[in-house]
Amino acid sequence: MEPITVTADADVFTCNAYLVLGESPTLVDAGTMPGVDEVIADALDEAGVDGLDRVVVTHQHRDHVGELDAVLDRFDAPLYANADHPRRDAALGDGDEVRVGDETCTVVETPGHAADHIALVGEERLYSGDVVVYNDGAFDDGSFGRTDMAGQSRETLIESLHAILDALPDTVDSMYPGHGDAYRERDGPDTVRAVIERATERAERREPKYPDE
Repeated sequence: MEPITVTADADVFTCNAYLVLGESPTLVDAGTMPGVDEVIADALDEAGVDGLDRVVVTHQHRDHVGELDAVLDRFDAPLYANADHPRRDAALGDGDEVRVGDETCTVVETPGHAADHIALVGEERLYSGDVVVYNDGAFDDGSFGRTDMAGQSRETLIESLHAILDALPDTVDSMYPGHGDAYRERDGPDTVRAVIERATERAERREPKYPDE
């Protein structure tokens, strides 16, 4: 079953929060959409699933964790995160494995956009957070996370993009980013690897991503 973007109907700025059903129902990021816990509950009910096995956050920027407390309160699910958090139950670091739906994903630490950023690399899916996206207004077919704000680093983000490429199995055929559209090879002309390579080449130009940077 495809991941469900539970923040798809948001009318506020938020990330893509993904509900991944299967053997281990998992929420990847929580978003900032009020009532997202209700959307998750409805989706779980429709699928005949009792609850969440875990919540995993790619990083703790507000647009990814704004509704985290509401989700954790409702579902009493353990929180997996890289950086410290008052409600963290399990720390995730480079090379760790975590079950997401029906896949076991490898954690790749990917700082640059955020110091605590991680990506989740499975055999078929990549949950890339904000480090690499398909489209975001700057580029339509492979883009990278912004690095123009305090605490961010383009050079570090470039290293993180290469880390994802190094960890990426050739079997990965879909990418679920923190913003913009998901990318599935069956719907587009490129492999996921080609999309990330294009984003990396653009990041390596060291040019401002947005005109006002």
